[in-house]
Amino acid sequence: MKRIAILTAFLLAAPTLVHGAGFAKVGTFGGQELKIGVSARATAMGSAFVGMADDASAVFWNPGGLVNVTGNEVSLNHVQWAADTKLSTAILAFSPRSIPGTLAFSLRSFWMDPQLERSAYLPEGTGRTFDAGTTSLGLSYSRFFTDKFSAGATVNYLHMGLAESAVNTGALDFGIMYRIGIRDLKLGMVIQNLGGKFMFDERESKLPVTFKVGLSATAFKTTQQKLVGALEFAHPADNLEHANVGAEYSLNKQFFARAGYHINYDTDGLAFGFGAALPTGAKTKLQADYSAVDMAALGYVHRFTLSVTY
Repeated sequence: MKRIAILTAFLLAAPTLVHGAGFAKVGTFGGQELKIGVSARATAMGSAFVGMADDASAVFWNPGGLVNVTGNEVSLNHVQWAADTKLSTAILAFSPRSIPGTLAFSLRSFWMDPQLERSAYLPEGTGRTFDAGTTSLGLSYSRFFTDKFSAGATVNYLHMGLAESAVNTGALDFGIMYRIGIRDLKLGMVIQNLGGKFMFDERESKLPVTFKVGLSATAFKTTQQKLVGALEFAHPADNLEHANVGAEYSLNKQFFARAGYHINYDTDGLAFGFGAALPTGAKTKLQADYSAVDMAALGYVHRFTLSVTY
C-alpha cells in the first residue's frame, strides 16, 4: 500500500512538475502526431479510455491497464486523419510464462503519400517528391502489485523524417490503474511522452507531455446487457485542460454501440461508433470496430480496428 500511495502521489503531482503556467502553448511542442488517438473502440467513447483501458490498445492509452490482457491479442488499427495523412498501428500483447504480468510490442506509423516538391521559381513542381512521417517502436510491460492495483510502462523509440532530414528520440509512458470494486469502478492515471527531445534545423523541440486521469464504472449489468460509462480529464503541456466523456453498451458480449464527447477541444466534438465480435473458439474471438469523430471544419475522422484474441 505504501508503494501505491507513492506512485499515486507522484502522478497527481506530475502536472505541476512538467507543465508551466495555465495558458495555451500551442505550437511550442513537436511530435503532435503522438496525440492522435488510436483504437476505434476508445475514440468512439470520446477518447475517455484511461480509466477503462482493458485491451491491447492500453499500450497507447494507459499501460497500467494492459494487465487485463490475460491471453494473447493482436490488434491492427488505421486512422484516416486530416489533410490526407494516415496513422496505422499494430500491437501484439501476450502473457509470458516466465514472468508475471503482460508484455506487448507495438508499431505506430504516421505517414503521408509522396508530395510534389515546389519552389518559388517552379511553383508547378520541380519533378521531385518528398514525404514526411513518424514511426515508433514500443515495448510495454504491466503487472498486478495487489489484487486491485496494477502499473505499467511503455518505452518508445521514435524516428521522425521530413524530406531529407531525420531525427531519433525516445519517450516513456507510465500508468497505473486501481480497481475500487463497487460497480466495477476503476481509476486510471497516466503520464505520456516523458523525456523525449529532438532537433530539426538546429532548434530543439520537446514532445507533448500529457497527464491524464480517468475513471470508468458499470451503470447497469444483466446476463445479456452491459452499459459502462467513462470520464477523463487531461492536462497537456501545450494546451489548456480538456475533458472526455463516453459510454459503451454491449449485447451478449458480441454487439457494441459507443458514443462520447470531447469537452474544451479546439476541433474534436461528438464521437460515436460500433463493433461486433465473433467467437471462434472457447478462448478465441475476432472483433471489428469502427468510430467517427466530428472535427468541425476538418470533417469526420474515421478509425477502423481489427483484433484477434486467442
